[in-house]
Amino acid sequence: MDKTTVVKAGAVASASVCALFGGVVLAQYIFTKKKKAGRKTKIIEMGSRMFLALCELGVRPKWPGYISIGPTKNFFLLLVHTEDSEMPEFEKNTVHIKDPERVEEIICGLIKGGAAKLQVITDFDMTLSRFSSNGKRCPTCHNIIDNCKMVTEDCRRKLLQLKETYYPIEIDPHLTIEEKYPFMVEWYFKSHRLLVEQRLQKDKIPEIVRESDVCLREGFEQFFDRLHQHGVPVFIFSAGVGDILEEIIRQAGVYRPNVRVVSNFMDFDENGVLKGFKGELIHMYNKHEGALKNTEYFKQLKDNSNILLLGDSLGDLNMADGVPSVENILKIGFLNDKVDERLEKYMDAYDIVLAKDETLEVPNSVLQKIL
Repeated sequence: MDKTTVVKAGAVASASVCALFGGVVLAQYIFTKKKKAGRKTKIIEMGSRMFLALCELGVRPKWPGYISIGPTKNFFLLLVHTEDSEMPEFEKNTVHIKDPERVEEIICGLIKGGAAKLQVITDFDMTLSRFSSNGKRCPTCHNIIDNCKMVTEDCRRKLLQLKETYYPIEIDPHLTIEEKYPFMVEWYFKSHRLLVEQRLQKDKIPEIVRESDVCLREGFEQFFDRLHQHGVPVFIFSAGVGDILEEIIRQAGVYRPNVRVVSNFMDFDENGVLKGFKGELIHMYNKHEGALKNTEYFKQLKDNSNILLLGDSLGDLNMADGVPSVENILKIGFLNDKVDERLEKYMDAYDIVLAKDETLEVPNSVLQKIL
């Protein structure tokens, strides 16, 4: 029986099922590229009654590549390899997947759990914000302060020198995280000390952000809107400057009640002048420790055992370490710089790697199928 016949028979069976059970057939589709085999895969989530009715009528998908995963609590999940594609986001040459079968399995679990079991854990700088725009580097939260008019030229020069010294270490593919760790701590402490010397004023933060070149990734409105609409918790775990981060998403209109920010927050004196930073330092390679410190937050979300994790460094992979029970986790990594040198390591670590992709198209397409 060909594909067209199956679709027609399915429609007839659907009408029968609706008449008998008064139910509604749920069908959701997601496609992903089979990088190695050159095939695409369709995941169909079909109402159990619909599936059984089709089977009773002798209508069961027979085209090549059909696999029945079998019954779940409410649904049958079917995988069908096909040459069609309804998710062009996965066809972009920026998308790299080492193990498509594993990604399919994870996404099936996320679809099955839906909004009720989902939470998002994400980095901010160069993950939700863009790495570059029109060939020009976009600023991180720290860079926004570095480049603002409230900072003296001498301070700006020293901050740039620090970046030129430590950034190559941060992205060096030949150094381990353990080897990079002390240099990142050194970089952050030196930068923060310079900023404190500038006696920045709290009430100037909105202006600093407004006058910056910060740019969120294309599709950020859809990303935050959909998660808010479905009540999905969003945990932004950033090694940047929390006060700047919050002002960015506030001015972008996406700082919603479902969003929690954990970052390096400034400490101001009674006159609103910067005197230091609160709490322990968070940098890109100690997020494991930070995640464990937020265990109480994650315990409140004990039923949200499905995770969509977004990051741009290997240190971001540890952001979910404080989650007490993980059922399914899909890790999407943005590889923004030195792609050729680092792609293999990123593909070993992340389920999906987006190389020089300045959009949130792939995360949004995944969320669209889950929610």
